[in-house]
Amino acid sequence: MDEQLFIIGSGSTTAFLMEELSLDNTLLGVDAVQEQQLIKNDITEPELWDLLNNDNSEDKKLVITLIGGQGHIFGRGNQQLSPRIIRLIGKENIIIIATKAKLMALDARPLIADTGDNELDKVLSGFMPVTTGYNDQVLYPVASPQ
Repeated sequence: MDEQLFIIGSGSTTAFLMEELSLDNTLLGVDAVQEQQLIKNDITEPELWDLLNNDNSEDKKLVITLIGGQGHIFGRGNQQLSPRIIRLIGKENIIIIATKAKLMALDARPLIADTGDNELDKVLSGFMPVTTGYNDQVLYPVASPQ
Protein backbone atom coordinates (compact mmCIF):
# COMPACT_ATOMS: atom_id res chain seq x y z
CA MET A 1 0.00 0.00 0.00
CA ASP A 2 1.35 3.43 -0.94
CA GLU A 3 1.92 6.02 1.73
CA GLN A 4 -0.46 8.96 1.93
CA LEU A 5 0.28 12.11 0.02
CA PHE A 6 0.29 15.22 2.20
CA ILE A 7 -0.13 18.68 0.73
CA ILE A 8 1.29 21.19 3.20
CA GLY A 9 -0.08 24.72 3.02
CA SER A 10 1.65 27.99 3.73
CA GLY A 11 2.26 29.62 7.08
CA SER A 12 4.52 29.54 10.10
CA THR A 13 2.62 26.75 11.85
CA THR A 14 2.94 24.41 8.88
CA ALA A 15 6.58 25.52 8.54
CA PHE A 16 7.16 24.24 12.08
CA LEU A 17 5.65 20.89 11.07
CA MET A 18 8.00 20.66 8.09
CA GLU A 19 10.94 21.59 10.32
CA GLU A 20 10.02 18.75 12.68
CA LEU A 21 10.15 16.41 9.66
CA SER A 22 13.56 17.89 8.71
CA LEU A 23 12.17 18.93 5.32
CA ASP A 24 12.67 22.15 3.38
CA ASN A 25 9.61 24.37 3.52
CA THR A 26 8.16 27.10 1.37
CA LEU A 27 6.82 29.52 3.99
CA LEU A 28 4.57 31.34 1.53
CA GLY A 29 3.90 28.42 -0.80
CA VAL A 30 2.56 24.88 -0.86
CA ASP A 31 4.68 21.74 -0.58
CA ALA A 32 3.99 18.05 -1.28
CA VAL A 33 5.27 15.28 1.03
CA GLN A 34 4.99 11.51 0.73
CA GLU A 35 6.65 8.80 2.84
CA GLN A 36 8.22 11.63 4.89
CA GLN A 37 10.06 12.77 1.77
CA LEU A 38 9.66 16.09 0.04
CA ILE A 39 8.11 15.52 -3.39
CA LYS A 40 7.90 19.15 -4.52
CA ASN A 41 8.55 22.55 -2.94
CA ASP A 42 6.52 25.62 -3.87
CA ILE A 43 4.15 23.63 -6.06
CA THR A 44 1.88 25.55 -8.44
CA GLU A 45 -1.83 24.87 -8.82
CA PRO A 46 -1.43 23.08 -12.21
CA GLU A 47 1.46 20.98 -10.84
CA LEU A 48 -0.61 20.13 -7.77
CA TRP A 49 -3.59 19.14 -9.94
CA ASP A 50 -1.38 16.80 -11.99
CA LEU A 51 0.24 15.34 -8.87
CA LEU A 52 -3.11 14.63 -7.20
CA ASN A 53 -4.59 13.07 -10.32
CA ASN A 54 -1.55 10.86 -10.93
CA ASP A 55 -0.92 9.79 -7.34
CA ASN A 56 -1.81 6.18 -6.51
CA SER A 57 -2.09 6.57 -2.73
CA GLU A 58 -5.46 5.68 -1.24
CA ASP A 59 -6.17 9.10 0.14
CA LYS A 60 -4.62 12.48 0.16
CA LYS A 61 -4.44 14.93 3.04
CA LEU A 62 -4.28 18.70 3.00
CA VAL A 63 -2.61 20.28 6.03
CA ILE A 64 -3.36 23.98 6.47
CA THR A 65 -3.27 26.66 9.12
CA LEU A 66 -4.84 30.05 9.68
CA ILE A 67 -3.38 32.70 7.42
CA GLY A 68 -3.23 36.26 8.67
CA GLY A 69 -4.85 37.61 11.79
CA GLN A 70 -8.34 37.25 10.35
CA GLY A 71 -8.53 33.46 10.54
CA HIS A 72 -8.59 32.70 6.83
CA ILE A 73 -7.95 29.04 6.02
CA PHE A 74 -8.48 29.57 2.29
CA GLY A 75 -8.27 32.68 0.15
CA ARG A 76 -5.29 34.45 1.69
CA GLY A 77 -1.85 33.39 0.61
CA ASN A 78 -2.76 29.94 -0.68
CA GLN A 79 -4.20 30.43 -4.16
CA GLN A 80 -2.55 27.15 -5.19
CA LEU A 81 -5.38 25.52 -3.21
CA SER A 82 -8.02 26.29 -5.81
CA PRO A 83 -11.65 25.12 -5.59
CA ARG A 84 -10.91 22.16 -7.88
CA ILE A 85 -7.97 21.10 -5.70
CA ILE A 86 -10.02 21.38 -2.49
CA ARG A 87 -12.90 19.41 -4.03
CA LEU A 88 -10.56 16.69 -5.26
CA ILE A 89 -9.02 16.30 -1.79
CA GLY A 90 -12.37 16.53 0.02
CA LYS A 91 -13.40 18.29 3.22
CA GLU A 92 -12.91 15.10 5.23
CA ASN A 93 -9.21 15.08 4.26
CA ILE A 94 -8.44 18.64 5.36
CA ILE A 95 -6.34 18.86 8.52
CA ILE A 96 -6.30 22.30 10.13
CA ILE A 97 -3.48 22.93 12.60
CA ALA A 98 -3.19 25.97 14.86
CA THR A 99 -2.01 26.86 18.31
CA LYS A 100 -4.64 27.54 20.94
CA ALA A 101 -3.19 31.05 21.19
CA LYS A 102 -3.93 31.66 17.49
CA LEU A 103 -7.50 30.49 17.96
CA MET A 104 -7.97 32.58 21.10
CA ALA A 105 -6.67 35.65 19.26
CA LEU A 106 -9.66 35.34 16.92
CA ASP A 107 -11.88 36.24 19.90
CA ALA A 108 -14.50 33.59 18.97
CA ARG A 109 -14.70 34.75 15.32
CA PRO A 110 -15.02 31.82 12.91
CA LEU A 111 -12.33 30.63 10.54
CA ILE A 112 -12.97 31.89 7.01
CA ALA A 113 -13.14 29.75 3.87
CA ASP A 114 -12.89 32.24 0.99
CA THR A 115 -12.12 29.97 -1.97
CA GLY A 116 -13.76 32.22 -4.57
CA ASP A 117 -16.47 29.58 -5.04
CA ASN A 118 -19.58 30.36 -2.95
CA GLU A 119 -20.89 26.79 -3.11
CA LEU A 120 -17.60 25.33 -1.93
CA ASP A 121 -17.38 27.94 0.84
CA LYS A 122 -20.80 26.74 2.06
CA VAL A 123 -19.66 23.09 1.95
CA LEU A 124 -16.62 23.99 4.05
CA SER A 125 -18.73 25.94 6.56
CA GLY A 126 -19.71 24.42 9.89
CA PHE A 127 -17.57 22.96 12.63
CA MET A 128 -14.23 21.42 11.70
CA PRO A 129 -11.61 19.84 13.94
CA VAL A 130 -8.49 21.91 14.51
CA THR A 131 -5.41 20.13 15.80
CA THR A 132 -3.89 22.29 18.53
CA GLY A 133 -1.21 19.92 19.80
CA TYR A 134 -0.23 16.30 20.22
CA ASN A 135 -3.46 14.32 20.69
CA ASP A 136 -5.34 17.60 21.14
CA GLN A 137 -8.14 18.88 18.93
CA VAL A 138 -10.98 21.36 19.24
CA LEU A 139 -14.04 21.79 17.06
CA TYR A 140 -14.05 25.30 15.67
CA PRO A 141 -16.58 27.07 13.43
CA VAL A 142 -15.76 27.78 9.79
CA ALA A 143 -17.79 30.33 7.82
CA SER A 144 -17.92 31.62 4.29
CA PRO A 145 -17.04 35.28 3.76
CA GLN A 146 -20.65 36.12 2.81
